[in-house]
Amino acid sequence: MEKEIINLSNSQFSDDYIKDVKDILKSARKQSYKSVNSVMIQAYWLVGFRIVEQEQKGEKRAGYGEKIIVNLSKELNKKIGSGMSEAHLKNCRQFYLTFPSAKICYTLCSELTWSHLRLIMRLDSEEKRNYYINEAKHGNWSVRELERSIKTQMFERIVQNQIPQKSTSKLKNESLVKDPYILEFLGIKPETSSSEKDIENAIISNLEKFLLEMGKGFSFVERQMHVKTETQDFFIDLVFYNYILKCFVLIDLKKGELKHQDIGQMDMYVRMFDSLKKADDDNPTIGIIFCADKDESIVKYSVLNESRQIFASRYKTVLPTEEELGAELDRNRRFLEEKYGKKLIE
Repeated sequence: MEKEIINLSNSQFSDDYIKDVKDILKSARKQSYKSVNSVMIQAYWLVGFRIVEQEQKGEKRAGYGEKIIVNLSKELNKKIGSGMSEAHLKNCRQFYLTFPSAKICYTLCSELTWSHLRLIMRLDSEEKRNYYINEAKHGNWSVRELERSIKTQMFERIVQNQIPQKSTSKLKNESLVKDPYILEFLGIKPETSSSEKDIENAIISNLEKFLLEMGKGFSFVERQMHVKTETQDFFIDLVFYNYILKCFVLIDLKKGELKHQDIGQMDMYVRMFDSLKKADDDNPTIGIIFCADKDESIVKYSVLNESRQIFASRYKTVLPTEEELGAELDRNRRFLEEKYGKKLIE
């Protein structure tokens, strides 16, 4: 009889039933983690507040604040065990100093983890901090994704194109295009003899990371999209759709330096796509030529200089140093300031 009962019970465990139970437990654990995370972040903010308050009441001499943290760490580790190191207490103090509003603190508690906040609070401007808070929240970024975005100066690469000028389609499109794009996650080294096909394959294999690097609103449509005219067949490397601009975005991959033939080819692709593929309620198609390098004189004296739909951006398959990336951004900034005759937003 007992064996029959066991067999009967097992027969009732359908896949859907087991999945439902797993989902319930998974959701509960997630909510539990979020609750604990929120409470602990609030506690760290209060600890930071208390440290700053104690420092302000203390002796006005160099090193007094550091002495408070050293002594507090020793006392806490005696009373409640390890975990309250000097470094952690300094982070609590910095957290309070960076976000002194309790209301903002409670909002952040429900949106990001302590590991996210430790990265963000080290940024040197409120504008940067707000940018990464919003991106991490809405993009559901992991800590690693946030760290990479900060390291590759995603904020600077986006705001460098924001020119204080009346809003035009050109500027709206340009603010979405980065230069350079950092594609170190493809695993392609500059010294290897990778073809454009290899780069395309690597992008498809790392599509989630590539979409993150592209920015807001991008969704993948097709690779090697076939476009047929009355007399010829064409294949576009990568096609995306951006739901913010409500338009298709074509990408043509070039392994070497930008050539004027590449610009002509993309100009044809964009015109052809607008004529044969774009829906009536879509905005004009954008084309981006991904190239290893580009001569700004080619950009200046080609249709790229005036086109509202065609852009050329360099890509880097290794993570540049902060100095190298800063030099790239300065070069882009000078070019755009000369082009538009206006200072870019700092």
